[in-house]
Amino acid sequence: MKYMMFVVTSLEPDPERDQSDVDLWVGPLDASGKRIIGEVLAPASESTVVKVRGGKVLTSRGPFAETAEVIAGFDILEVDDLEEAIEIASRHPMARNGQLELRPFMVWPDEGE
Repeated sequence: MKYMMFVVTSLEPDPERDQSDVDLWVGPLDASGKRIIGEVLAPASESTVVKVRGGKVLTSRGPFAETAEVIAGFDILEVDDLEEAIEIASRHPMARNGQLELRPFMVWPDEGE
């Protein structure tokens, strides 16, 4: 099963947070093949929102909603089940400093469930 794991943090990340903790989490998961890819995202202020209204493409800069938390990064996990995804997420340093959202990839009927 594949899960997208969103790394969620406050708009004002803690400058004291040690990034090496994340590196210690990433290494073994990459080696085991449980983590397919992961990236840190640019700040929400760098985002562009796209929508179509009345046949016109409208864009705006910055986050689309007033919020105290933003998605700071993501990881794609390949695991046996949700329990394994939870166990992996619980070891991520951001589980202590922010939160992690696990969302399964949609399995379409023609993909041979």
